[in-house]
Amino acid sequence: MNTRLSSLLAALAFVAAVPFNAWAVGAIAVDDEVGDSDPGYGIVTGMDSEQAAKAGAMKECRAAGNKNCRVAVWFNKCGAYASSRKNEGIGYGSSKSVAERKALEECGASGCRIVVSDCE
Repeated sequence: MNTRLSSLLAALAFVAAVPFNAWAVGAIAVDDEVGDSDPGYGIVTGMDSEQAAKAGAMKECRAAGNKNCRVAVWFNKCGAYASSRKNEGIGYGSSKSVAERKALEECGASGCRIVVSDCE
């Protein structure tokens, strides 16, 4: 087998072995004002670009009846958003637990809780 054909077959085997969503992007948009106890949000996963993920999260946030949506975080693996009445935090990482831990750390207050998190 020639080198060129071997290289092509190896590349095709790699693409077939890697799950399609390995390159997917997700995002979380929130409507969270100081004093809110239950912030609104929208989340999407499986998008093909950062722009598409952000636009999708904004659309989902607004579709849930929220008026002041903004993108809080976009991610390639896992993302999370935490908040309290006065603080907020985002996290992303290789697992949901990593993303949630980072979001809680960034939020910083004892009253912070995970509002939403997800993985690709």
